[in-house]
Amino acid sequence: MFPLFDLSLQLNGFPMKEAKAALRKIVAFSEKEHEAFIEHKKLEIVHFHLQNNTFYKDLAGVTTFTHWENLPVLNKKNLQKPLLDRLSNGYFPKNSYINKTSGSSGTPFIFAKDKFCHALTWASNIYRFGWYGIDFNTSYQARFYGIPMDFLGYQKERLKDVLSHRFRFPIFDLSDTVLERFLYRFQTKKFDYINGYTSSIVLFAKFLQKKNIILKDICPSLKVCMVTSEMLFEEDKLLLEKQFGIPIVNEYGASELDLIAFQNPNDEWQINSETLFVEILDDNNKAVPNGTSGRIVITSLFNKAHPFIRYDIGDIGILDEKSTLQKPILKKLIGRTSDVAILPSGKKSPGLTFYYVTKSIIEDDGNVKEFVIKQTKTDSFEIEYVSETELNLAQIKKIEQAIALYLEPNLKFSFTRKKVLERSNRGKLKQFKSML
Repeated sequence: MFPLFDLSLQLNGFPMKEAKAALRKIVAFSEKEHEAFIEHKKLEIVHFHLQNNTFYKDLAGVTTFTHWENLPVLNKKNLQKPLLDRLSNGYFPKNSYINKTSGSSGTPFIFAKDKFCHALTWASNIYRFGWYGIDFNTSYQARFYGIPMDFLGYQKERLKDVLSHRFRFPIFDLSDTVLERFLYRFQTKKFDYINGYTSSIVLFAKFLQKKNIILKDICPSLKVCMVTSEMLFEEDKLLLEKQFGIPIVNEYGASELDLIAFQNPNDEWQINSETLFVEILDDNNKAVPNGTSGRIVITSLFNKAHPFIRYDIGDIGILDEKSTLQKPILKKLIGRTSDVAILPSGKKSPGLTFYYVTKSIIEDDGNVKEFVIKQTKTDSFEIEYVSETELNLAQIKKIEQAIALYLEPNLKFSFTRKKVLERSNRGKLKQFKSML
């Protein structure tokens, strides 16, 4: 098959051949060579932005630097100013890749990458997907993603789907009638892999479970499933493996950066150390020992159009104790720093703790398809859920007792059954949201 995917990127000005060659060279480094490469790229990117980017020079407050740890940590609020004020000398919207973040953190912004940096992002994706025998030019993707609903946006995404050799399953309506149509597509098309938002793919797996269908049996060409953008819980991973009959790969990325971590064939969540430098920092911006949780702070080593240096992505995670500079392993992704529940006792708890405790009960009988939790006051929470029947008093009592046990007693809950849950305009489902 003609390499349409690579060609479409090349025609849009993204130097894919050069990017792939650069990545091959980085991947082949010895541990010592990789260490020297990281140190060199850190120095190079900071010096470049101090000399060529007024926004970064003002933020750093210096023109030269000696200690990496003294550089400021960049946050999303710093970036909420016009893009033209943040671009480096010589870079403009016309000669850069421009996009915007999804806003799932509550702080959306427009960002830029120079064209070589963006080509490297794709080279990095291609390299990692290749671990599982997936080739973007020839492998057929079943894509579980949102799609713009305006005419031009819709047509543009559909064209990109054709060029990228993928079929899109829009995920704004996931009723059984729609999932039945999804199933038909898998029976009639030779998909090689599934890629998309975790919650939607899990919902499809639950539908298959109810019908007692293994997806690989009706679509034998399927090799692997990559889930992204939302938390993948261990029991959901087991469900996906069982109902799909293929390996499930967990992906963690950010549109403004790159793939951050990707599950390798040894079942490790391997961090991208070729184009990124990842730190785990405490509240005083000091690096924590491996095995300790902290804020995930990332430096994009190649982006000259726009600085992402010591950029706090807004997530909390833990690096595995066995991590090295060349092969860092993400032991655990705990959730967003903004998604923290503040309780009446003053205790702070990751919002996903609420979600996880509730999930272990609410899905026991297979009635509830999906749900979200919103904190409206320090002691009050709303649970919105999609199910065939209303939750009964016994189930509600069980949830309240479990949360009292794991978190604290005397919290108030309201339960609202819905036909569909509200997703972002890209189709993401935010499992926990604090309204405080």
